[in-house]
Amino acid sequence: MAWMVSASFKPMSEIIQVPPTWIPQHFTFRNYQQVFAEFPFARYFLNSVVTTLLIILSVLISSVSGGYALAKFRLPGQHVILILFLLALMVPFQSLMVPTYQLMVSLHLVNTYAGVVYPFLFSATGIFLMRQFISDLPSELIEAARIDGASEPRILMSVILPLLGPALAALTILEFSSAWEEFLWPSIITSSDATRTIPIGLQYFAEQYGTRIDLQMAGSTLAALPVILGFLLLQKQFIEGIALTGVKG
Repeated sequence: MAWMVSASFKPMSEIIQVPPTWIPQHFTFRNYQQVFAEFPFARYFLNSVVTTLLIILSVLISSVSGGYALAKFRLPGQHVILILFLLALMVPFQSLMVPTYQLMVSLHLVNTYAGVVYPFLFSATGIFLMRQFISDLPSELIEAARIDGASEPRILMSVILPLLGPALAALTILEFSSAWEEFLWPSIITSSDATRTIPIGLQYFAEQYGTRIDLQMAGSTLAALPVILGFLLLQKQFIEGIALTGVKG
């Protein structure tokens, strides 16, 4: 990672020199300028931002509401529901790609944002994470809110949600990293620059500029930067959320 960032600011002649250097001797931004000038990198970046935000928003909403229902309600067949979620975690997505792609074709969602995000709108892992965290919250808070006449949506928004900061941060980081780096499905469902995401763009970039290590390092640094910054900003909440959800079984 450190060499990638360092090489992105070096001219090609310095990257291939022997012995190699860690600190650029001829610092330059030209590699980044060429990446944006010679390749639709900005479009790929925008596509990744849009699809990642849609996935995160959908997963957070479904995970919080589903986790709350499984943690604080006695649902008919609740144990069966939990088993089904566990089974869903065991099924690899690769085994579902063909029927999912056929569904996207029938719905005319190929080469659309909706087609890219569809398989990732819900997360069994996210629901389990929220269920574990919410299960540890005192039920007295919810009962007091019900006595005061609060509806279930109001309880969820006003009582439960403010207490979910660490868990939300942990889930956001996990989903952001997964969605931003997803390669297989976008490579299948997209075939134009209008919807291609960063990982697909980097592959095409490498095929076209395979010998230009300086440009590849600049593109890879730009692709990795959002994930690194997101983790650094939410690192404390992420670690706290993972620790708290693992206190009880």
